[in-house]
Amino acid sequence: MDDSVIFRARAQVLADLQARALGTPDSVTLLEDACSERRWWLEQWPEGAPFIAGLVAQDVQDGLADRFGRHAREGLWPLCTRCDGGPLHALHIEPDLGGPDPTWVCEESGVEVAPLGELS
Repeated sequence: MDDSVIFRARAQVLADLQARALGTPDSVTLLEDACSERRWWLEQWPEGAPFIAGLVAQDVQDGLADRFGRHAREGLWPLCTRCDGGPLHALHIEPDLGGPDPTWVCEESGVEVAPLGELS
């Protein structure tokens, strides 16, 4: 199997974690676990390659929410920085199944914020 799909997904998600100051050992461990699980998934369904990066991002997002709680700042990765006022809220990946071309979207306004791997 060609691991370049997994490596590219890892790099994109890591860039977004670091962009939001969450490139911590715990987060990177979640990322490594997600990549490992999705590698197996990709071996079973090679045609799913366009979905891998978005699915890895969703896996890490869910792992952070499970670890820190969905109301903690760390559990809302990536936190929306576009909306002023109101409660803190996260971005989510669209399309829902992670691809192709996964994009971070504000869960409150529905506004596209950045392609996966390009958060600022």
